[in-house]
Amino acid sequence: MNSRAASFDDLDGKIITALMANARTSFAEIGAAIGLSATAVKRRVDRLRETGVITGFTATVKPSALGWRTEAYVEVYCEGAAPPRRLAEVVRNHPEIAAAMTVTGGADALLHVRARDVEHFEEVLERIRAEPFIRKTISVMVLSHLLPESPEAGATHPAPE
Repeated sequence: MNSRAASFDDLDGKIITALMANARTSFAEIGAAIGLSATAVKRRVDRLRETGVITGFTATVKPSALGWRTEAYVEVYCEGAAPPRRLAEVVRNHPEIAAAMTVTGGADALLHVRARDVEHFEEVLERIRAEPFIRKTISVMVLSHLLPESPEAGATHPAPE
């Protein structure tokens, strides 16, 4: 990411909104909608990428199509004060963890876990619990997505074999 400040104006905001709605929208289509040429839109997108405002473009896929049929959120409680970088090392070792964040409240971290099935989820949970500084976990299984178009409802990579 470039060290320059990541500032943007209303036109940049409209470009970002269009790309968030559909990252495959052409620069010409975006330009027509906001009153810029395709070239001007491209220059702005390039600048937004260079400054780190736009961090990438992703396809969102129905998780079950990729083999992820079970989903849960797992609260992680650590012994003592586990530093976030140590937690990050652990979660990177589990491809089933779709997202992870440190949180306020009783838990130290919250993990979004996808698995092939309940048995696979249990195996993932056992691997997470095997970490020496993990004191306990509390899991909540996802039954359905109330906002099916949200990023959390999609998957970015297939289930491991």
